[in-house]
Amino acid sequence: MKRFLIVNPFGIGDVLFTTPVIRAIKDSEPDSIIGYWCNERVKEILENNPNIYKIFVLSRGDLKKIYRKSRWQGISKFINLVHEIKKEKFDTMLDFSLDHRYSLITKIIGVKRRIGFNYKNRGRFLTDKIDLDGYSNKHVVEYYLDLLKPIGIKPKNYNLELIISQTCKRKSENILAERGINDKDLIIGIAPGAGASWGQDASLKHWPAIRFGQLADRIINDFGAKIIILGDELEKPIADIIINSMHNGAIDLVGRTNLEELSAVINNLHILVTNDGGPLHIAVTLGKKTISFFGPVDPKVYGPYPFDEKRHIVLRKNLECSPCYIKFHLSDCKRNRECLETIDVDSAFNAVKKLL
Repeated sequence: MKRFLIVNPFGIGDVLFTTPVIRAIKDSEPDSIIGYWCNERVKEILENNPNIYKIFVLSRGDLKKIYRKSRWQGISKFINLVHEIKKEKFDTMLDFSLDHRYSLITKIIGVKRRIGFNYKNRGRFLTDKIDLDGYSNKHVVEYYLDLLKPIGIKPKNYNLELIISQTCKRKSENILAERGINDKDLIIGIAPGAGASWGQDASLKHWPAIRFGQLADRIINDFGAKIIILGDELEKPIADIIINSMHNGAIDLVGRTNLEELSAVINNLHILVTNDGGPLHIAVTLGKKTISFFGPVDPKVYGPYPFDEKRHIVLRKNLECSPCYIKFHLSDCKRNRECLETIDVDSAFNAVKKLL
């Protein structure tokens, strides 16, 4: 029985991008055991995946937060994590971290085969490596599937996967019912934040908040839709701008759901309107229609996967300087985010109308 460990310490979208890898492994090796090493923030989107045997939670970012509170607690958690992974006796690691520390740790604890990307010579502790200077010309999912080549697995065309528990589905239905929404309503979600994995640079990926409010009013006036504002608690200031600018009422769920509950609410939507970020990929994975705004990032690489023009509309301005996020580096913007600022409300409204 083969035992695989997948390592991905990144955000929601990146973790969902690995689900075709998991499916391909299981199709090729049905009896295999798959463990997943991720960060604390994303574990809820993996917990109900029947193909994952065990989740190990602790990224470098998580560890830094713990260290700030207690250095001893951080050391203790790290040692416990390594011990738990070692106990499972994984024989193959698929490393999506682009960070040599993860492959070093797994080498020390005895994982014999370590497959990953050699970015800036960070693959020096890998046994099988694919040279990489960045993601371009094809979707990240396809780069991720390339890591299966050294072990002879030839993947098919897979969609992303996300399983929501029945308990959480019922809870989300109750959340909506308590706010006067039923299954006969046209429900459109707006995720005006997104891009949390970019940290303080996330705002560089945002369509102006005031325009989300203008768009929401038009959707309510023309289609009688119920609008739900979605996001985490850090995005509350953005949601407040939208809600305070609107003439109509919207349902504010920002900061009021955990990640699985957010996914369950998105599962009830007809359309999600969002910036480039985790909620977009949750919606795509769940088969929802989406309208997304892309600025510095190339949607061919990081956008909806697989792309279906009947279900997904990407709004962006093609400028000679875009995309400016290339090879994991974001160039300084000298045009005041023109790629996003020049997308008008009419374009977004027409996209909604087209999908409806």
